Amino acid sequence: MSGSSSHRRYPRAARVNELLREVIAEEVERLSDPRLGFVTVTGVEVTGDLQQATVFYSILAGADGGRTGADPSRRPPARADERGPDAAAETAAALESARPHLQSVIGRQVRLRYVPRLHFAPDEAIARGQRIEEILRDIHRQEGVQ
Repeated sequence: MSGSSSHRRYPRAARVNELLREVIAEEVERLSDPRLGFVTVTGVEVTGDLQQATVFYSILAGADGGRTGADPSRRPPARADERGPDAAAETAAALESARPHLQSVIGRQVRLRYVPRLHFAPDEAIARGQRIEEILRDIHRQEGVQ
């Protein structure tokens, strides 16, 4: 099977989504804005006309979850909303202020007729997954007590 036939299996938008995610994730790592903390670009969804792109991201606190003296091996990293409401707002503001730079990087690295306008949205799937794990741990703990 040739390499070009594998590209036909995926719609163009899906290929563009993954390419943009890689480019944006690499560039966000290079940004020196202290408001960003530990930001992970989890996905990108472009519109059908490739004019707009929603960049999904998650935010983690430091390894100790922002709590001094905590043992990092015993606590998972905290979500930004656990660090306080300001952390999520600061991260959103930092990403928005970096938007023109990120779009220019995309323009240089990705061959598209138009550079999509970026919009940023927190990825709620990670927070939901952590909540489900917490509930399951509580259930197992209760079953062990009975």
